[in-house]
Amino acid sequence: MADAPPAYLDHAASTPLRPEARDAMVDVLDRSFANPSGAHAAARAARQLVDESREIVAEAVGARPGEVVFTSGGTEADNLAVTGVAAARPGPVLCSAVEHPAVAEPARHAGGGPVPVDRLGRVDLDALEAMLEPAAGGPGVALVSVMAANNEVGTVQPLDAVAEAVRRLQPAAALHTDAVQAVPWLDVAVVAAGFDLVSLSAHKFGGPKGVGALVVRGGLPLTPLLRGGGQERARRSGTENVVGIVGLAAALSATVAERADTVRRVAAQRDRLADGLVAAVPGLVETGVARRADGGADRRHKVAGACHVCIDGIESESLLFLLEEAGVHASAASACASGAVEPSPVLAAMGVPRSAARGALRLSLGATTTDADVDRALAAVPAAVDRLRRFS
Repeated sequence: MADAPPAYLDHAASTPLRPEARDAMVDVLDRSFANPSGAHAAARAARQLVDESREIVAEAVGARPGEVVFTSGGTEADNLAVTGVAAARPGPVLCSAVEHPAVAEPARHAGGGPVPVDRLGRVDLDALEAMLEPAAGGPGVALVSVMAANNEVGTVQPLDAVAEAVRRLQPAAALHTDAVQAVPWLDVAVVAAGFDLVSLSAHKFGGPKGVGALVVRGGLPLTPLLRGGGQERARRSGTENVVGIVGLAAALSATVAERADTVRRVAAQRDRLADGLVAAVPGLVETGVARRADGGADRRHKVAGACHVCIDGIESESLLFLLEEAGVHASAASACASGAVEPSPVLAAMGVPRSAARGALRLSLGATTTDADVDRALAAVPAAVDRLRRFS
């Protein structure tokens, strides 16, 4: 009997391609090769595919089609939002202390500062309000960026409260949310309704890598990163990736249609996984969870697919090696930081001690996760930890 396939528990890094996206992309590859900026019939057909995809994305995220800008992925969308606004208007840029580097780095280069978070990873609203207080004679805040859901621990941010504070204290400031991790789990059209800019990335919800989108509402002034042909209403020059855009739209449409059922199923799997690991592994602590009166974990503020733990006395790199040997694919932190020796800045911002952060393990579930995947992780993680402790 052939070996069972690995238990893939790294959906926060990337998700398997949805069959709907694959079928749509193959169809485009077979029949549409023209440049959508052209004037002849083949070019117009390619343009129609882009326009139809734009309408699908707009409906899914609560925007108008003309507000959707296609990009090469979430990193470009985040960079375009932060750098584009910072270049178009004066003033500081604020972002939460747990943002993805695609937001944090452009914000830092724009002279921005991080807004603290609490031990659950939620933005400190009192600190945000203090940073939003207008400075006498100084420029107002140009941009506030707070992600919808964290890519490491899965914390869902209070976007409504963030938007209320910004609109009250800095009404001219632009609001951006990195919704890359939110799409599989949250109705982005609702949670990001008050935000001017919203970033998406196809490969986080079953689409292809190398394509994403940025919603730019209401004609917000935005200086482009890429100049040239004037595509995407001069906000992002370059020939559109027609195949990728069609795949993004197909994956997003399927994700939205199945989201409610997926969230219910995966949340139960995640709870079984997290509760089982806490019970089976001494010194294992689930990261960023509140406690109920009965002592159980309250995970209502986390997306359904997020299971993040820290294990006392364990090095993440060694643990991940043994888990891969046992057929479990996981990670220690953001995939963009894989291979880094330093503990996660996200965990540091949440107040997780450095000693605990060195044993971080991110097990992220997704639409294709099975009960067998959970069973395999529940067997593999305790065995790997025990082996490391015995031979350390």
